[in-house]
Amino acid sequence: MHSGADIKEFGGQMSGPPLIPMIHAIEAASKPVVAAIEGIALGGGLELALGCHYRIAHSKARVGLPEVTLGLLPGAGGSQRLPRLIGVPAALDLITTGRHVTAAEALKFGLVDQITDHNTVNVAVKFAQRVADQPLDARRISTYPCLCPSDVAVLFEEVMQRVRRTARGAIAPIACVQAVRAAATLPYNQGMERERELMATLFTSGQARALQYFFFAQRAVGRWSMPSGARWDTSKPRPVHKAAVIGLGTMGRGITVALAQAGFSVVAVETQEKQLMEAKQAISGMLERGAKRRGVAPALDKINYGRNIQSVADVDLVIEAVFEDMALKKKVFQQLSAVCKPSTFLCSNTSGLDIDQLACQTRNPELVVGMHFFAPAHVMKLLEVVYGPKSSPLAVATAMQLGKKIGKVSVAVGNCRGFVGNRMLKPYLEQALFLLEEGATPEFVDQVLEEFGFAMGVFRMSDLSGLDVGWKVRMADGLAMPDPTTGQPTRLRQGRRYSPLGDLLCEQGRFGQKTGRGWYQYDKPGSQVAKPDPWLHSFLDEYRARHALVAHRIDHQEVLERCLYSMINEGFRILEDGIAAGPEDIDVIYVFGYSWPRHHGGPMFYAATVGLNKVLERLEHYYQAHPDVPSLQPCHLLRKLVASGSPPIQKWREVIKKVRSQL
Repeated sequence: MHSGADIKEFGGQMSGPPLIPMIHAIEAASKPVVAAIEGIALGGGLELALGCHYRIAHSKARVGLPEVTLGLLPGAGGSQRLPRLIGVPAALDLITTGRHVTAAEALKFGLVDQITDHNTVNVAVKFAQRVADQPLDARRISTYPCLCPSDVAVLFEEVMQRVRRTARGAIAPIACVQAVRAAATLPYNQGMERERELMATLFTSGQARALQYFFFAQRAVGRWSMPSGARWDTSKPRPVHKAAVIGLGTMGRGITVALAQAGFSVVAVETQEKQLMEAKQAISGMLERGAKRRGVAPALDKINYGRNIQSVADVDLVIEAVFEDMALKKKVFQQLSAVCKPSTFLCSNTSGLDIDQLACQTRNPELVVGMHFFAPAHVMKLLEVVYGPKSSPLAVATAMQLGKKIGKVSVAVGNCRGFVGNRMLKPYLEQALFLLEEGATPEFVDQVLEEFGFAMGVFRMSDLSGLDVGWKVRMADGLAMPDPTTGQPTRLRQGRRYSPLGDLLCEQGRFGQKTGRGWYQYDKPGSQVAKPDPWLHSFLDEYRARHALVAHRIDHQEVLERCLYSMINEGFRILEDGIAAGPEDIDVIYVFGYSWPRHHGGPMFYAATVGLNKVLERLEHYYQAHPDVPSLQPCHLLRKLVASGSPPIQKWREVIKKVRSQL
């Protein structure tokens, strides 16, 4: 069996899936047709198998209907046949999630009739010979009654509520539920017509285009390049057999777990005895829980713990994960350079500090790169691999390969403050604060962003992460301080508008969920149920009065445009600076690392969808109103793209190359 339709064909005009008449002909055949499934049978491949009278799968085969992940639904009868074969609950699970299942699970569902460890085709041929004379009426799935539980109406209501909640604005999962409901309530032919109607709507939707763009973007980031001309296909990685993690806080623990679960031998170092014991217990728990979910033995024996940095002398690669302090990290890199083999790769898990400064502390700066994991590091898929001017293609290739082996989506980016993800996050957060100063409330801003599709709005996320984290960074940067003249917080810092709202909350001990108060109030410290806080609303009124700020009505459009377009504008600056090679890199980083809704494709694809001329016009409008906010000033690359006729996103690299050559 083949894996399904070529996704490259989805961009054309829908003329009806060519599989449908073929599947109907197979099902209507007078002789038994047996599907032999090897490898993977996804999408149209599985729908073709469902038209056969019997299905034999190799034990290592995997099957599924992943169309929902591309903004579509199974459009060749899959939504109608599958619930008739395996029942409505199981079909809803597979179709609305798009997940792949093993042959063993497929057999348990009744999706396949037999699994084998031998030659699948030979087994299928012998099976066909045995059933050659048996009647086929009972084997044509389209004639089956739909297998519905007695409370099927309640089931559909519950599933629809869950899907609406988790889809975060995506329409394909909802259409999938509607298609399966048609199978449960309509005759087969009418159900097929409903499937076709739903498919036609999805096929032409912007969401389907966004999801299909992202499908290719996710694969494109593996074909990385550097400004030096080094590329993925000319840079061979060096094998890593033994790795080390320095610092076993939250990030170090997650990185250790990710490495051990992938089969690497790991030396885990924490210099403080108490922290080491706590980390060891936490890591063991994470490994045991993960192994239980996957049905395997926990990789506890892959980790050796130590308090002495000398214990990493023989490793192939080190990931430093100590506290985000440059002086401390420099000291660690000096020690590592003295202790490790000359060939050892030295990597930092910094979220935005200068990789070049760390590389300068070592004997071999060409072997230094950043490996920016996202918390929790053993769960989150994104990894930013950060190269500086001295980083070798060998080091980048090795870090990218390691990321792949531990299950990460790795994106190679250049070195700057905040790299790609956190650099773009800054204007997004900045605008959210300015909106509060001008009349919005945290819950309104969050509501708009969550309705757009973010898992959490900016203020709920800030409460979860802890307001004190950013406060410490701003204090170190000389931003979080009172006005020395009046003793009151000023709204300008370093020549540009600055909002001290977060600093003022931190000064009162309002750090978010951990203290039970932040932008929201919570029933108790540690609670995750955010509630609007009347105290905060009064605080904002007093703040506006103190600074003579006149609140105005802020609508959904202004929230989205100021938060998203300022972020997008920074994305164009990043492309202009050569920090990211192309828009796909930025979009993959934001979907996997910052919960950008996948059905909007990523911030740069979203800009292309909205229209670059509109993004430019609205940025100019807001910059004119707020000339002390540089992040609202449209960047040169955006203007150049609009002047070039707003080419499709696939053509942006040509314009980017010209702009960079002129800098």
